[in-house]
Amino acid sequence: MLRAAAAAAYCGALLAAGAAISSARGDAPVKIVAFGDSLTAGLGLPSNDGFVARLQAALSAKGIAAQLENAGVSGDTASSGLARIDWSVPQGTDGVILELGANDMLRGIDPKVTYAALDRILQRLSQRHIAVLLCGMRAMPNLGPEYASAFERIYPELAAKYGVLLYPFFLAGPAADLTLRQADGLHPNAAGVNAIVADIFPKVRELITQIRS
Repeated sequence: MLRAAAAAAYCGALLAAGAAISSARGDAPVKIVAFGDSLTAGLGLPSNDGFVARLQAALSAKGIAAQLENAGVSGDTASSGLARIDWSVPQGTDGVILELGANDMLRGIDPKVTYAALDRILQRLSQRHIAVLLCGMRAMPNLGPEYASAFERIYPELAAKYGVLLYPFFLAGPAADLTLRQADGLHPNAAGVNAIVADIFPKVRELITQIRS
């Protein structure tokens, strides 16, 4: 009887410990890497006004346990991102906010090249079982309708191919309002970043929910 009671107590302790570990994991912050170009890096802004810092603050204000890492590199194209994806997204990453393609568009790079690079990035992240929020980009009108059509199709097509979340246009707010842009007319100012964060926030929360489930 004593042995049976001891065994039962031991099993109960193991179950309790397992439940405690599961609970701790459930409460642990989701680790998300913001992987992109200068729009992610926060070019021209104080560190606390950049996209990643403001998104982190917004998540914290809502009590959402998430830890963001800024892996934005100014000037990166999709191909540049592909070259560093493996070491820029460390082991233990749960999700990636993927924002690349603006520099491809500004340089007039063939959309097929951009598509291929983003495709490889998404393939590698998928192989690592990392959830993704893909951020789309629009082409500037001066590039012509043919280029714009080919470029803008990249994002919804890849999102559908890999079954990842899509935020259609990362610069939706600043693109429609000059007062939300810096003097270069391209990058968002602090108010522009706040507008981006407010717009993208529901999709980021959806990404986190997807990771936790």
